[in-house]
Amino acid sequence: MHIAVAGNIGSGKTTLCEMLGKHYGWQTEFESVDNNPYLADFYEDMSRWAFHLQIYFLNSRFNQVNAIKAATKTVIQDRTIYEDAYIFAKNLHTSGNINNRDYDSYLNIFNSMIGFVKPPDLLIYLRADMPKLVQQIQKRGRDYEDAIQLEYLKNLNTHYEDWLGNYDLGKLLVIDVNDMDFVANVDDFAEIVSKIDVELFGLFSDPMN
Repeated sequence: MHIAVAGNIGSGKTTLCEMLGKHYGWQTEFESVDNNPYLADFYEDMSRWAFHLQIYFLNSRFNQVNAIKAATKTVIQDRTIYEDAYIFAKNLHTSGNINNRDYDSYLNIFNSMIGFVKPPDLLIYLRADMPKLVQQIQKRGRDYEDAIQLEYLKNLNTHYEDWLGNYDLGKLLVIDVNDMDFVANVDDFAEIVSKIDVELFGLFSDPMN
């Protein structure tokens, strides 16, 4: 199966992917952040580097999708290719950081790719409000994230809610993590695992999967 974790910057999806991978024995596919050559520049000057950053992420995610297709065991993925287009690129376009010409080119590339992409069997969305996101971002202390503006995070949250409010590509599990600390609190992690188990039981009992 293909399981994916979606969520805004600072929602905890990378950490949860790692924990779930260890818990279930799943193969993990993480987002290319630390080796991304555009990320630090992007947060300093979004308009200049937005298109470059999104193309880099799109290509990286498409390569991940192909790796997941070829995998012989269940894979859990940190963020999906759909988020690249429907959340991040869309937000940068609506905010004026990607112009119409570049956005049209981006969507043409995305639409060419998406015909080869199978949606995840289960999408787990970590819902987090602004105080939680800011707390998590400050806690991990990445220098380049100091330049993230609150308005940028708010807009991303709005796009996430709009997208997932109409999500129909497969099973969706929404987990509100505002009052959770699934790293420090065993009960919080157990609650998440319990919810996932319910969804997995449904997948295994469905003859179409």
